[in-house]
Amino acid sequence: MDKKYKKSDFKTPEGYFDGFTERMRQKLSEEDIHLPEKDGFQVPKDYFENLNEKIVQKIQDSETQVIKLNPYRKYYYAAASIAAVLLVVFGLRLSQEDEFTFGDLANSDLETYLENNDLGLSSYEIAEVIPVEELEINDILENQINDENIMEYLDDTVDDVDELNIEFDEYEQ
Repeated sequence: MDKKYKKSDFKTPEGYFDGFTERMRQKLSEEDIHLPEKDGFQVPKDYFENLNEKIVQKIQDSETQVIKLNPYRKYYYAAASIAAVLLVVFGLRLSQEDEFTFGDLANSDLETYLENNDLGLSSYEIAEVIPVEELEINDILENQINDENIMEYLDDTVDDVDELNIEFDEYEQ
């Protein structure tokens, strides 16, 4: 048993239950007890014979209305879950700082910016900033020139390729 049941504030005198049944019988026999001879409750005659019919008739006659308890509960749960997801998504996005790099910009965006905005720099000043060692001819030209395109051009325009003193094998490497 738990400790709380062991300690009780109700106490009975010592020897109270010794001979209790005998004392109870003696008191019942001595005293005039006024117990009713009949029960106080009576059921009308044929009550249970027609009971089923009466119940069915009352059910059919009455229109029962069903009242749902908390009919919008599922919508509350759906709205709460959507709000929690949005809170988590926006919370994660706010904690991250977006870092844009030069590589994120498209070449067309850079070209458009340089064409539309006057930087106030001359071509000589721009040439001073751009490293010439890393610059190739294909970086300047809009169309890429391949060795095959050069050879096709020379075949179409020059009658004798041998006069140019160029060996085609050098360019295939």
